[in-house]
Amino acid sequence: MQILFVADPLESFQTYKDTTFSMMREAQRRGHQVAACEPRHLLWQQGGVVQALTRRITLTGQAERWFDAQAAAVLALHSFDAVVMRKDPPFDSEYFYATHLLEQAEREGAKVFNKPRALRDHPEKLAIMEFPQHIGPTLVTRDAQAVRAFHAEHQDIILKPLDGMGGMGIFRVKADGLNLGSIIETLNREGAQSLMVQKFLPAIVQGDKRVLVIGGVPVPFCLARIPQGGEVRGNLAAGGLGVALPLNEADRAMAQAMGPTLAARGLLLVGLDIIGTHLTEINVTSPTCFQEISDQTGFDVPAMFVDALEAAAAA
Repeated sequence: MQILFVADPLESFQTYKDTTFSMMREAQRRGHQVAACEPRHLLWQQGGVVQALTRRITLTGQAERWFDAQAAAVLALHSFDAVVMRKDPPFDSEYFYATHLLEQAEREGAKVFNKPRALRDHPEKLAIMEFPQHIGPTLVTRDAQAVRAFHAEHQDIILKPLDGMGGMGIFRVKADGLNLGSIIETLNREGAQSLMVQKFLPAIVQGDKRVLVIGGVPVPFCLARIPQGGEVRGNLAAGGLGVALPLNEADRAMAQAMGPTLAARGLLLVGLDIIGTHLTEINVTSPTCFQEISDQTGFDVPAMFVDALEAAAAA
């Protein structure tokens, strides 16, 4: 197979933990040809097809210079057997435009994973609204009084922006309401921007669990991201400690219930974030934690992903 990864600049990869790198490494191990581009390299012109300035790469196995690249060439996306969209958030206007270019490439015959329309239809924080039976008390609003009423009811709450990533912009407000007004103003920009408010879940001390679902099937291990040093955030980017654990019965049941529905929509890879028994986010843009789980458990997550990618590309 020839596989194109649409991703962040290769030079920015931290290969010891990067999930996209682990996908590329497994694909190359199987004899597949790997190429890469960034969303800014996508282009379309009337009368033609969606193309990209791509680099065919070979992974070297070295830590410093981890890839060799051929000269960049403009190629049609439909000339690849699979296109894997792995651009990290934020899901901004440029990401949105990229999904439309990728969807046009699909109309021209390209097979894109995750499916561009599904990426647009599943904003990572708001997607949980479809599964209310799995979530804790949650409010989405731009109204300050609604936030204050939610706090009065639940006393201990988490506030976060809808477009945040890696724990960015997350605040906890306890029963005393300290700084609640200032936090609301910061996040909702005086009523101009919506935010999410959730009841604080004490189970965060056991970790914010990332449960990976590949081709509708849960990976048998999750990564519990445990807050450190008084932090309320377990995100690895915020200093959380990642501990791989076998899926418990409740997490497996939730993933098995949701997985086939999400996979049927073209979401080949999904990351469910679960605190205790409650779903907090559905990650679809570029779910991570492949290497952490594989390194700690010996379960080959990249192999499971490339198995699913090969099957989906051949379908």
